[in-house]
Amino acid sequence: MVKRLSDMPEVEAAHLRRIECPTYDDTPALAGKPLSERRVVLISTAGLHRRGDRPFRPGDGSYRVIPADTAANALVMSHISVNFDRTGFQQDMNVVFPIDRLRELVAEGSVGAMASVHYSFMGAFPPAAAEPHAQHLAGLLKADQVDAALLVPV
Repeated sequence: MVKRLSDMPEVEAAHLRRIECPTYDDTPALAGKPLSERRVVLISTAGLHRRGDRPFRPGDGSYRVIPADTAANALVMSHISVNFDRTGFQQDMNVVFPIDRLRELVAEGSVGAMASVHYSFMGAFPPAAAEPHAQHLAGLLKADQVDAALLVPV
């Protein structure tokens, strides 16, 4: 496993050095109601979508809608990266989209409720490409009365 740029082939290291890495101001966590009273949405960057939905393309900062009642076998992954290993997803979708675990937490009362719709981005895109989509998504989450998000970076 390569852990440092100095251990990588120079072509790959040079490519990574050119990638813009934005910095963000710190945002302190806010106190809120207990998880058992929250409505939770899943937001993954695994490039998931329902069969038949538009697949992700290189640089695509948009998201795909995944209704809460979507069956695991109805989801496909169009994440685009030559270095991306799909083995975990193929063995258990919950590795990249823990919908079954969330359902279990709601059933046992640890989580108040699930959002009616969940979302997936592709993840391999410039952050600026997602900004207008993320702003739109914020409105959808508010309309669905979501007050907690489980972000699943892939």
